[in-house]
Amino acid sequence: MHRRLISLSCPPIALLWVLSTFCAAVLQASAADWTVRAEPARLVNGGPVLFQIKPPQRLDSLHGTWLGHDIPFSFDATSKTWFALAGASLETAPGTYSLDLTGETRAAKVSNTKISFSRKFTVARGKYPKIEVKLSVEGKFTQPTPEQQQQIAEAQEIKKDYLNRITPGREWSGTFTAPADAAISDVFGSQRIFNGKTSSPHLGLDFRVPSGTPVTAMNDGTVLLARPLYFEGNFVVIDHGQGLLTLYLHLSEFKVKEGDQVKRGQEIGLSGGTGRATGPHLHVAVRWQGTYLDPARLLRLRLP
Repeated sequence: MHRRLISLSCPPIALLWVLSTFCAAVLQASAADWTVRAEPARLVNGGPVLFQIKPPQRLDSLHGTWLGHDIPFSFDATSKTWFALAGASLETAPGTYSLDLTGETRAAKVSNTKISFSRKFTVARGKYPKIEVKLSVEGKFTQPTPEQQQQIAEAQEIKKDYLNRITPGREWSGTFTAPADAAISDVFGSQRIFNGKTSSPHLGLDFRVPSGTPVTAMNDGTVLLARPLYFEGNFVVIDHGQGLLTLYLHLSEFKVKEGDQVKRGQEIGLSGGTGRATGPHLHVAVRWQGTYLDPARLLRLRLP
């Protein structure tokens, strides 16, 4: 029996070029099978973002990493799209950042099969007002006594504990709604001055409402905090799951207690001027995994 030798029609270097070209084509084809969208299309520091993913095959789960944060994705059966709400802190420098995705396939329980993909997004510098607002508050908020400093320290420990909690399940559903039907008196990111002393940027959204105005939950969730704190006054925090919190400050009255389940639009309290406030108004903040985000931008997002 004679063995026929099959010779390559191209030299080794040419063969390597062919193989590398083929492999590149395979990778590009694989990348083309992923659909990755971000809303809004222009991401800015201090702004929330909705990521929507269509992977190349059916998955049991999908997780992502964005700016050092772990992001669990939820599946929308109607659009067959995975989605997650995330954000970029006010301190995030303008630049290009990677969203790294890892999905577990239906066969993973048998063969430990996982697929991964990365997509880069540009984060621009948000345009926040530079106008300094001169405000005057009681001296105890700028020059507290030792006893008041102890109260401040205790409140800081409470916030450090509660506001950094991340519950795994998602409770929010659909678009977030405004907590009061009123004009905006101060916006996220503005520079503030108290009694001539510059403070940190305003990390919330202020609604111009008189004392006693009903305040409603911006989305479904669980009441994480409902108690008075030094600077915040009567303070309600709703946990919407996966590290997303909404905060409601300076209330005159509570309508919920800690541990209550609430629905979007449900009354949670009445507005007031408790805590460090120059007068009756409602201050609302949004916190995602320890990062404050612009509530106004969240209200504009169309969410599943």
